[in-house]
Amino acid sequence: MSALGVPFAAPAIPVPPPAPQLPSANLNPNYQNTFHHGISLLHGWLPLTVEIVAVVVLLVAVARRTRRWWVIQVPVCVLIGVIGALVTRWYVSNQGLASDPAPAQLWACVGGTVGALAVAVLGWRGASWWRRGVAVLAIPLTLLSTGLVLNQWVGYYPTAESAWSALTAGPLPNQTDIDALGGLRNTDVSTGKIVPVQIPDSGSGFPHRTEYVYLPPAWFAGPTPPTLPVVMMIAGEFNTPADWIRSGQIMPAVDQFTAANGGRAPILVFVDSSGAFNNDTECVNGPRGDAADHLTRDVPSYLESRFAASADPAQWAVVGWSMGGTCAVDLAVMHPELMHTFVDIAGDIGPDSGTKEQTITRLFGGNADQWAAFDPLTVMAKHGQYTGVAGLFDDLTPPQRRNPTGNAAPHGRPPQVADDDTAGMGGHDGFMNSGEVGAAQKLCDQGRQVGIDCTIHTTQGGHTWQFASAAFTSSLPWIVARLGLPTPNAT
Repeated sequence: MSALGVPFAAPAIPVPPPAPQLPSANLNPNYQNTFHHGISLLHGWLPLTVEIVAVVVLLVAVARRTRRWWVIQVPVCVLIGVIGALVTRWYVSNQGLASDPAPAQLWACVGGTVGALAVAVLGWRGASWWRRGVAVLAIPLTLLSTGLVLNQWVGYYPTAESAWSALTAGPLPNQTDIDALGGLRNTDVSTGKIVPVQIPDSGSGFPHRTEYVYLPPAWFAGPTPPTLPVVMMIAGEFNTPADWIRSGQIMPAVDQFTAANGGRAPILVFVDSSGAFNNDTECVNGPRGDAADHLTRDVPSYLESRFAASADPAQWAVVGWSMGGTCAVDLAVMHPELMHTFVDIAGDIGPDSGTKEQTITRLFGGNADQWAAFDPLTVMAKHGQYTGVAGLFDDLTPPQRRNPTGNAAPHGRPPQVADDDTAGMGGHDGFMNSGEVGAAQKLCDQGRQVGIDCTIHTTQGGHTWQFASAAFTSSLPWIVARLGLPTPNAT
């Protein structure tokens, strides 16, 4: 029995939610919030204007009248740009950094950036001061264009305001300091609060960044905190702990659900699984840090001691997107003593940092036994029967690609989504993804053989933060019911 008088015995297996749909500016009001109010970085005038200005400035930097410049140096600059684009494309493909084909515009921008650098260097001698200035200006403009096209592909920052807030570490919605929680105790808090926390790493030694805890209104009711369930939120590879909030934009949906549920919701903890933006740990222990120990030792003990969170594994869930989805399955099957519920949103079949051989080398220092210890298929087969564990897989099939006329486009062209100001074109948030078809099915089939109840949703769409947010929103009532709290439909 919780401090709210609500029994925590979870239903046997709640009916999974319907498959998530990609959000639409016209159909999904949860995406019309303060982070989406402002200048769009996904569509509209700003990205196009920057790209046009970059092209014009680069052309002005190139425009010279000497024969040597046009016959020798310009072709060299073009060749350098093409090589730069091809090398970048090869690296992205070789490292498995993309699940959906990147738009050709991205490689054009990469080539333009490298070419602009070549123009500035090779054309410096003998150029006038203003032409040197134009050549130098072309470099950041083409680089900015590359970033905008990349952002359009992955849907990372919907607006200029959200990007600026992230870059300047602006406060999150309803953020409050941990020292202010005492003053809110036993008060009527209309919306939950997000608290930045510094979780000790005494159990792992894993160096990590500031993490965040969402406390629902029910946590503030009464003289002492109630014992509430917890949902651990894990983002993709290139991430910050706040990405579910800034890029995923999930808080309006959480607030809406909580308001309809009388303030009752789980505690959400937005964890740092990487320690740095570009450190791909795949939530394992290895040369890149003992991320698994941080998530399974440091985080639970801190939540239980500092926020009176439940220690019952039936009241813990883990939700992950892309690399985080891989982590969610891995953590749940490796640690059923800690958590019984998982949601895998477009994850891989297991920790992935390239090929199997590359993964063993990069993530486990060449130790194949350590790889097997974190491979979910191997872990499930070795563990045997599970009790009370259930999971939800939200997987993707490639979007139906159409050209601007509405006809089916050749494979590999980016989908046209100009009618939706909230969704990126595809790609992903920068994580390793093998692109192996059927990973969810293989994991679920193996799980069912060992007593894990699982459901698979397959949705057509691009690998974007907008899909991740839609998947989380649709699964939230199921997660809450699994954790033993009532849901609006059940009250």
